[in-house]
Amino acid sequence: MQNFKQILAIDPVSRSARIQAGIYGPDLEKQLKPHGLTLRHYPQSFEYSTLGGWLATRSGGHFATVYTHIDDFVESIRMITPQGIMETRRLPASGAGPSEERLILGSEGIFGIITEAWMRLQTIPQYKATQAVKFKSFEQAVEVARALAQSGLNPSNARLVDALEAFGSGLGDGASTVIIVGFESANHSVDNLMQEALQICHNNGGTWQVKTGNKSAQNDENAEAWKKSFLHAPYLRDEMMKLGIIMETFETATTWDNFPLFHQKITEIAKQALKDICGAGSITCRFTHLYPDGPAPYYTIIARGQAGQELAQWDKIKALVSQAIVDYGGTITHHHAVGKDHQPYYAQQMSAPFDKILRNLKTTLDPHWILNPDVLIGKLSN
Repeated sequence: MQNFKQILAIDPVSRSARIQAGIYGPDLEKQLKPHGLTLRHYPQSFEYSTLGGWLATRSGGHFATVYTHIDDFVESIRMITPQGIMETRRLPASGAGPSEERLILGSEGIFGIITEAWMRLQTIPQYKATQAVKFKSFEQAVEVARALAQSGLNPSNARLVDALEAFGSGLGDGASTVIIVGFESANHSVDNLMQEALQICHNNGGTWQVKTGNKSAQNDENAEAWKKSFLHAPYLRDEMMKLGIIMETFETATTWDNFPLFHQKITEIAKQALKDICGAGSITCRFTHLYPDGPAPYYTIIARGQAGQELAQWDKIKALVSQAIVDYGGTITHHHAVGKDHQPYYAQQMSAPFDKILRNLKTTLDPHWILNPDVLIGKLSN
C-alpha cells in the first residue's frame, strides 16, 4: 500500500476528494492545503497512520463533538476482496437498505483491502479560540461537560481532564479538574460561541484566566500546552516502558446516567488490580469526546513493573479492567479498534446472530480465512 499515496481527484463544488488509502496523515493534509481544504481528522497516531487504517479501524479524531470519527467523512469507499471488488456509490446520504460503507468501516482487514475512498472535506478554519476552565470537583466538571454536550454549541474541543492528569501535563494545580473548551470556523468569528460556553462553565462554578485588555475569546496558553502534551504522550509512553514502567489506556463510552456508577467501578477495580499485581499505581481519567447522550472516558494506568514480568503484569491488568468495562455497560473500545487484544470482550458486546453474520460474511468473501484471521472475530473450531 506504500504506493497508494495520491489524491486522485478533488471536487471543489461538492467539497470532497478521491484519496488512495495508503496515504499518511501529514502527506494527506499537505496535498489538500493548496486547495484551502482539509480532512480535519487528527487521531493521535496521525503521523504514522494512513487513511486506509483510519477507515479499517473506524478511527476517532481529535475533535470532541459532531465529526468525531472517520465514518462521518466517508462519501464512498472501495475494497478489494478475494471474491471481487466492493465499491459503493458516491452519495451525500442514502436510505437504501443496510449501509455497505458501514460493513467495510471497522472491518479491520478481515474482508479485504481498502484501496481508496471519496472523502468529505472542509474549508481550513481561520477563526479559533481555546480556553482552559478549572473546577473544584470532578463531579462538578462532569455536569458541565454534559451541559456543553447538550447545549447545541458543538465545540470542536471539549476535554475534561481530571486533577491528577491535568497536573501531570502542566495544565492544572493538582486539585482542580479542568475542561478545555474550543471552537473554530472557516467563515465567522467564534467569540460568541466561546462566551456562551464560558457562561455555562461560570454558572457551574468554573473559573479561568483571561489576558488583561482582551475581552474576546482567545487561545489559552495552558490549553495549548496540554495539546502539546497530548501529542507527545505516545512517545513518552514508549520511553517509560523501556524503563520498566507499565502504562496502558482504556478508552470507552457510556451514557450520562450510567457514568457515575461506571466510573466508580472502573476506578475501584483498576486501583485494586494495580495494588495486587504491581504493589501500587495510579489511574487518571479524561473525556476525549462528548455526545449529547454520553461521554467517552479515557483511563490511563501507570505502575512500576517487575523486571522480566512487565508483559504478564500488563496482561492481567488489561484483562481485569477490560472485563469491568463490558460488565458495567461501556464499549470495549471507542476509537482504538478491536484487533486481538479486545476481541474476547467485543465477542461479549455483540449479539449471537451478529457474530454469526460476521463469520458467514468472512467465509463468503474470504473462504480460506487468509486475511487477518485472528482479528475482530476468532475462527470457530470444528
